Amino acid sequence: MNRPGTNQGGDADIISILLVDDIPETRENIKKLLAFEPDFKVVGSVGTGREGVTMAKELRPNIIIMDINMPDMDGIQATTLITESVPTAAVIMMSVQNDPDYLRRAMLAGARNFLTKPILPDELYNTIRTVHIRNKPIAAQYAAMQQATPVNIRDNKTGGTTEGNRAGHIIVVYSPQGGAGSTTIATNLASGLMKEGIRVLLVDADLQFGDVGVFLNLQSQSTMVDLAGNVDDLDIELFDNIVVTHDSGLKVLMGPARPEYAEVIQSNPTSVSDILKKIGSNYDFIVVDTSRHVDETLLSLFDAATKIVVVGTPTLAAIKNIKFVLDLFDQLTYPAEKTTLILNKVPVDRNRQKFTISSEKIEKFLKRPIEIEIPEDELTVLTAMSKGVLIVAQRDRSRSPVKELLALSELLYTRLMGDQTDDDVQQDDKAKQRKSPLGLRFGKA
Repeated sequence: MNRPGTNQGGDADIISILLVDDIPETRENIKKLLAFEPDFKVVGSVGTGREGVTMAKELRPNIIIMDINMPDMDGIQATTLITESVPTAAVIMMSVQNDPDYLRRAMLAGARNFLTKPILPDELYNTIRTVHIRNKPIAAQYAAMQQATPVNIRDNKTGGTTEGNRAGHIIVVYSPQGGAGSTTIATNLASGLMKEGIRVLLVDADLQFGDVGVFLNLQSQSTMVDLAGNVDDLDIELFDNIVVTHDSGLKVLMGPARPEYAEVIQSNPTSVSDILKKIGSNYDFIVVDTSRHVDETLLSLFDAATKIVVVGTPTLAAIKNIKFVLDLFDQLTYPAEKTTLILNKVPVDRNRQKFTISSEKIEKFLKRPIEIEIPEDELTVLTAMSKGVLIVAQRDRSRSPVKELLALSELLYTRLMGDQTDDDVQQDDKAKQRKSPLGLRFGKA
């Protein structure tokens, strides 16, 4: 006889659910709602966190709906214990309070989603199904490990295993100046790198106010927050369930949906770079859009990067900030070739050029070459954004700024593909030896 929650035999499509809430009326109402859906089966219902842990171990359900405030043991403590003892189960936390701190604590404990009471039926149904689908690869892997059966999860698109053989070049796009257009550069660079047989991933690592979804007209409930707590167990099948696909075919890992959700990732500053290193061998290029704020998360991405594209505009404030960044890179002992400097929003109007700095003066001041100059064309950028399309997808590739963005993609493609050297390994070793990047930057190491 099969235990509830194992979903063997005829119950293969049934999602088994355990309810944990100290209010009997709430448990009964949720149970009645779930009874309307043929693919849901409530296998248990208890009133305390401690009972929830016991029943989770016994029943091993697919989903546990857990109240956050309960006597004896609250939902946070119970979720932490369940995550450790029953890793195949996915916890959905619920509370009457929509407090960012509750959300952060729930996610750190291992919860996969958060619902605010009162819960609408459709929201409840969609959340359960979404969490279950995303949790399937994790549950399968743990179940196989428990049965001592080796798992070889394959990437459906490339036929490769979780340890792929792709180049895994990480290109971080960064600007120390707000409004420099780094998101425009990152999205179009990623698209420009796409060629036949080449896998490209775009990552929105502006954790609080990322705009990649807005630029590409993408929406997704799945973001990197879903991966941050399970980096050690991450495989390509789970990752593919989280990424979304743009109409162009570009794969995108979305950043946190709201600013407060960023705390889940920021509590482990290296989590984003760890994720990219884990799945890097399944992509040829990973293009990362970042915020201007320098912190440990950003510095760990700089360390992991094969190339850092520094975006500036031909203004005094921008060049001053870029100089600080390049000085930081020197202190971090990055080789000069790790950085590619480009200018964006270069005015084509001669009257406007009077108020900007020439590229020759900028190069002389920074002692670095400017690789690409992208002309200012707000109309083209805004038109592309409004349609959720990419600038480089336009048919006329001979006009600005399409040709310059494509030139940047071609430049990096040529320099990186087939040009992996031992310098990358040595640089990574140096990064591991550093005690505190921020401390080094401000002379406190």
